[in-house]
Amino acid sequence: MGVRKQKTADARKEANKSRYFAVLKNCPTSPRKMRLLADLIRGKEVFTALNILKFNPKEASGRLEKLLTSAIANFEAKTGERSENSNLIVKEIFVDSALQMKRLRTAPQGRAHRIRKRSNHVTIVVDSKKEATTAPAAEENNQEETTN
Repeated sequence: MGVRKQKTADARKEANKSRYFAVLKNCPTSPRKMRLLADLIRGKEVFTALNILKFNPKEASGRLEKLLTSAIANFEAKTGERSENSNLIVKEIFVDSALQMKRLRTAPQGRAHRIRKRSNHVTIVVDSKKEATTAPAAEENNQEETTN
């Protein structure tokens, strides 16, 4: 490995020490179906997102629920804090397409149609919600302007 590649790899490892994430690779669900569920929980609090996934009838929700639980466990292992006390939110979630298995299905008149069995990679990043310190100051300014 070259020096430049080694430096970027080391920098990526250092950055990942402060990120709390979980990755699911080669999940045998189409990315389009998984993105529907990912959009439901993006930006939500972690326990709200777990409830959404638990009661969702789609098949992929079980896999996402397990992945989110893994991300929470990774947060607890890296920080040593309890997840209930830290206001965790789903900061990022993205779904990328993975390999496609190509199969053939018989069609009329001796033809064959191709079937693509899609799979995906899912990454969930959780982080504790930061309290905005500038928001109360902005509210005070708005109250002063309305009283004048």
